[in-house]
Amino acid sequence: MSQSASPSRGLVGPLVVAGLCDLIALVVFVAIGRRSHDEAGSVTGFLTTLWPFLIGAAIGWAVAYALTRSDVFLPSRIVPSGVVIWVSTVIVGMILRVVSGQGTAVSFIIVATIATGVLLIGWRALTAFSEVRRSR
Repeated sequence: MSQSASPSRGLVGPLVVAGLCDLIALVVFVAIGRRSHDEAGSVTGFLTTLWPFLIGAAIGWAVAYALTRSDVFLPSRIVPSGVVIWVSTVIVGMILRVVSGQGTAVSFIIVATIATGVLLIGWRALTAFSEVRRSR
């Protein structure tokens, strides 16, 4: 196990940062969506909208971890981690919305897929770009 990839040897901080970035991305997604529908004021409504996507992202993290060797799990990478987390966020989030009686209109699925993709993959792309620039 390499020193830079071992959770016990320095990866815990980057894992926490990646998790917080995903959390912030989903909070922004829900906040923008609720505001655009004049539903921004209700904390309960906000949390009701947010939780399916958070569960989806958490499952995505677990799947990405399982698909990669645990000693090289880097959730800040676009491929495979970011894509797996994004797809899981949308699919599981929509399934949970159906199960909990929330709306899943086709237009919402399309918007949610695009918006979460931009947000969840976007911060990873910015991180990758920053790392390339730093290495030059």
